Amino acid sequence: MLDQLRKQIDAVDDELIKLLNQRMEYVKQVGELKRNDNSAIYRPEREKAIVDRLEANSNGILNRAAIEAIFFEIFAVSRNYELPERIAYLGPEGSFTHQAAESRYGAMSDYIPLDSISSVFEAVKTSRARFGVVPIENNQEGTVQETIDFLALHKLTIAAEIVLPIHFAFASKEDDLEKVTTVYSRDIAFRQCKNFLNDYFKHPVKLVPVSSTSRACKIAREEEGAAAICAPIAARQYELPILYNNIQDSADNQTRFLIISQNFVNQMSDQDKTSVIANLPDEPGSLVRFLQQFQNAGINLCKVESRPAKEGTTFKYVFFVEFEGHFNDPKIQNTIKPYKDNITWLGSYVQLC
Repeated sequence: MLDQLRKQIDAVDDELIKLLNQRMEYVKQVGELKRNDNSAIYRPEREKAIVDRLEANSNGILNRAAIEAIFFEIFAVSRNYELPERIAYLGPEGSFTHQAAESRYGAMSDYIPLDSISSVFEAVKTSRARFGVVPIENNQEGTVQETIDFLALHKLTIAAEIVLPIHFAFASKEDDLEKVTTVYSRDIAFRQCKNFLNDYFKHPVKLVPVSSTSRACKIAREEEGAAAICAPIAARQYELPILYNNIQDSADNQTRFLIISQNFVNQMSDQDKTSVIANLPDEPGSLVRFLQQFQNAGINLCKVESRPAKEGTTFKYVFFVEFEGHFNDPKIQNTIKPYKDNITWLGSYVQLC
């Protein structure tokens, strides 16, 4: 019975590889057409539409998460046949940003881990990388202010966003928690896994903050009695056994990442979000009047956050604003028309997951 099932699986795999090769032939033709008219290779809205269609047509056991896991890798391979991509991300290897980047660009892309968000922006601005992946917001800890500041400074374009569930793992060479005397991780990870640490350790344990969860894994692999709270991708990278998965306090812990590029314009879809920087007049009621335009037009605001303008010596502010809809939608254009000289467009994009 088992041998028969394996033969059936092998037959399906043989058919799959034939179909995938056929798909790649079409991809090559698409790539040639895109190169001829200088079209963008990466189209997030097209990839999302494909996943939406496949989810709607799936009558089997594959849910959306499984379809995304399979087809985002296929998309990444396809894009590399069209045109190899270089992706910069906030490192090091094994970080959650690395995981977010691989979730959209797959294993075949050329990755550049960088030490700072500013370095990622600089790599994209100078064309050393086609795309950059940076964190923008965690739903437990708040906004990554540095990312907003560099968006305003460098005028790069948001090509897409990724919402990644943040799952921490507890990894160690020790198979008995009683033998663990030191746990390494980032401060933020200790804060987000307090319940696990309190519930599972009845003996004194030293919590040592380090620069990254990847470094935590490296130390835990080399040091006796050590463990790491880390991203699962980091534990796998350093071949550190995972003793417990999903140890974070909140099951809803998510981080939002942005994919940035130069002059990237998405086509309009029915699930767009737009990000802008609004530099409003320094006078009473200017922000209220600006936001009232969106209410009057029935446009949903997703986020409004002030940041120092960083120009001059006085305390003045700009506003990072996100709202539903595409910047080129006539409804949006009419809404922001009175403020067109005060707004810097950062991108209109679909949410990928």
